[in-house]
Amino acid sequence: MTRFWTRLVVVLTVILGLNYVAWRWASSLNWDAWWIAVPLVVAETYSLIDVMLFGMTVWQLKIRKGAPAPPHDATVDVFITTYNEDLDMVMTTALAAQKIRHPHSTWILDDGARPELRALAEDHGLGYVTRSEDWTANVPRHAKAGNLNNALMITHGEFLLILDADQIPEPDILEKTLGYFNNRRVALVQTPQYFSNVPAHDPLGSQAPLFYGPIQQGKDGWNAAFFCGSNAILRREALMQLGLVGYVKETEKSIRRALTASRSAIRHARKSADMDTPLVAEVLDAVEAATREAQEQLTAGQPLSEITYRVRRRVDAAVQILVQADMSALQTDLEEIAAMELAHVGEAGVPVVTDDAVQRMSARDWSPLGALESVQAVLDALNVERTDEAQPIMPLATISVTEDMATAMRMHAMGWESVYHHEILAYGLAPEDL
Repeated sequence: MTRFWTRLVVVLTVILGLNYVAWRWASSLNWDAWWIAVPLVVAETYSLIDVMLFGMTVWQLKIRKGAPAPPHDATVDVFITTYNEDLDMVMTTALAAQKIRHPHSTWILDDGARPELRALAEDHGLGYVTRSEDWTANVPRHAKAGNLNNALMITHGEFLLILDADQIPEPDILEKTLGYFNNRRVALVQTPQYFSNVPAHDPLGSQAPLFYGPIQQGKDGWNAAFFCGSNAILRREALMQLGLVGYVKETEKSIRRALTASRSAIRHARKSADMDTPLVAEVLDAVEAATREAQEQLTAGQPLSEITYRVRRRVDAAVQILVQADMSALQTDLEEIAAMELAHVGEAGVPVVTDDAVQRMSARDWSPLGALESVQAVLDALNVERTDEAQPIMPLATISVTEDMATAMRMHAMGWESVYHHEILAYGLAPEDL
């Protein structure tokens, strides 16, 4: 159906639907049975809203005629993701991927780290990748997104073809899709997911023809095609930009938390320290001023590295002043300890602390290290490293369940474009048969 006829059907449907729903609300409600009448008309109204949103989607329905000729020098990494699937299945997909005609490198991304799969990959000249040592038990693994992000740090292809372990690609899959990337703003080309083990007349619609059809074609017209996690080609540059932007945002959040914690530490230090000592009050005022200015600079959008560098230097200087001031008190403490008879040998030959030492240590005021510890906590709080992740850069979104959709939405938000290529170029298996 052409765009003209699609839009005509949408307009007629919306007009008739609005007319019907208006009549339902105005003239057909049975208020004697409102408990069932109102919910029914609300459901019908919701259905009309759903139809209108679907009509908006297909209003820009785009039927592409095919991609231009692919760039001959484009480098491609083909990723086959697996965890615990049958080895024969994985190797069938991997060997089919090897036969893709455009020059490429084929990689098996084994999240199960199986030695037998590594051996099979090496025997057939396939690349094999598993998680690095950075992915310890103390950091989140992020499932498939983590597997792909790990591989992105090891490989170098300009473009990535992502396949699940059961999805056998056609030899011309890259020849028919890479040409879209001649447009430097295209970051994603998605093709349909098709199951070869589903009957042609499947009454359950397992092939999702509505989604891999009008919905994706409509979203393509709005430059909003979904990334569905596999059977897709992505531009590495876009993913790495996405990861870097995400890293900067996480770092900014970390700095904000650190500065908030720093000011809190200073307030606690003021309560616990002897504020009659001018030097302690001066040091805490200087640290608070540094953190306050850093927060203002952060809000103003100044470079994060410069903000953290300046505030660290000022805090380091303040701590050094306090340490130098306390050195005399520390020296007095050491002299006091040296003057004490700390212990003597008891009757059983075991050293025993003397009564003199106990009395002096209980009666004497030692150097005020509480304020120093509070200031040191400021330095610890300003640690902006992503120690909570295996790697600082996460190109693919790691939001559970919806990481593929989140990745596409973030790329679109950054100005990248997407393409939906409506042609079956890989054949998988329906989930119930995996």
